[in-house]
Amino acid sequence: NKWRIVFPNKGRQQKDWNQASTLYSGNKIQTTKYTWFTFLPHNLFEQFHRLGNLYFFFLVVLNWFPQVEVFHREITMLPLIVVLLASMIKDAIEDYRKYQFDKIINFSKTRVYDK
Repeated sequence: NKWRIVFPNKGRQQKDWNQASTLYSGNKIQTTKYTWFTFLPHNLFEQFHRLGNLYFFFLVVLNWFPQVEVFHREITMLPLIVVLLASMIKDAIEDYRKYQFDKIINFSKTRVYDK
């Protein structure tokens, strides 16, 4: 039951506050990276910026050509899929914890100081 104290400054900077309040209408804190719709594409985009994941993806693509196929296609896809899934699960859990913490902060009681 901790309280946050907000000090509005309505005196000299009322014009600046009115201008800023139209741009930033909410006072909501959001530290999460993903939404339900952007999780998969955004996470895959971040995963393939890592050199190791690009290397395994390159091996998967090479094994789709019969002339250079070393292993079965499914076997070369397995390490990449396992690493991507593990990273996705870790990122999803981390982002969900950030969401829960943001929710606690956003719904906490506030006390507004006003002269």
